[in-house]
Amino acid sequence: MPGPAGTAAALPCIAVYAPRERVRALARAAFPRRRARVVIVRTAAELAQTFHAGLIDAALIDLGSPSDDAWSAAACAREFPSAPFFGVTPLRSADGATLARCAALDFADVLVETVDDEAVRGLVLPLTFHARFVAALREPPAGLALATALQRTTWNCVISHAGLPVRTNAVARVVGVTREHLSRAFSTTHAPNLKRVIDLVRLVAAAELAKNPGYDMRDVAKVLCFASPSHLSSTTQRVLGLRPASLARLRAVDLIGRFAGSRGRSRAVGRTVPRGTARLSSRAHGRPANRPPRGAS
Repeated sequence: MPGPAGTAAALPCIAVYAPRERVRALARAAFPRRRARVVIVRTAAELAQTFHAGLIDAALIDLGSPSDDAWSAAACAREFPSAPFFGVTPLRSADGATLARCAALDFADVLVETVDDEAVRGLVLPLTFHARFVAALREPPAGLALATALQRTTWNCVISHAGLPVRTNAVARVVGVTREHLSRAFSTTHAPNLKRVIDLVRLVAAAELAKNPGYDMRDVAKVLCFASPSHLSSTTQRVLGLRPASLARLRAVDLIGRFAGSRGRSRAVGRTVPRGTARLSSRAHGRPANRPPRGAS
């Protein structure tokens, strides 16, 4: 989210394969720190490592002097289709074969040096993973019953992180209330608990990334900053009642529908446990209901 409410996690991350200084300078000018995070690499191996180190929203590939290494970098477009790839070239008269190869690799676009310099940001940012994720979920699904202004503002803050971790106190600062008030007010009526909604959004992002041929579930857990693959597994089981391997074959609407059906709250509505009940129950554990306490007459 741009502006004072934004955080680093809410900014898109652009990977730039740029052996030439001309393209490195173009990327820095197009994506200032307040608008995006830029990771510049000079080899195809470094680019692949970047995709496995964190969430990459888009990639720029320098094809001004297309070498074998440059085409190896470009081939990552097939491994990580969740991130749009953009070629960068001077577009000489002999570059027809370069354009054809970019099209065959499903590049989102080819940027022309000098001609498109001022338009690079406007061409790339709307197609990033962050931007497409927010656009797809901008309207809260009806099954979540998020109707109030506070709930919708909270939802927009959560999805702006595109599945990366976000704490409830950080969301509360964006919304402008205390964390305790936000937790109570968000889950009024039939709305889910806020922490579970955050987990749901993270799992929707995990499901999208799991569809990348270049990722396994261990990679997805690392890219989305889960503590470990087992943490992703337990979250998937707890929130959706699924194994992580199921995420790759399910759509976001399937996950949200499953969540809204029965797993939106940590305990069923209306089944609150009175204060002290858990302690009394643990004391009575193992004693038949009609047996008096030891020593009673």
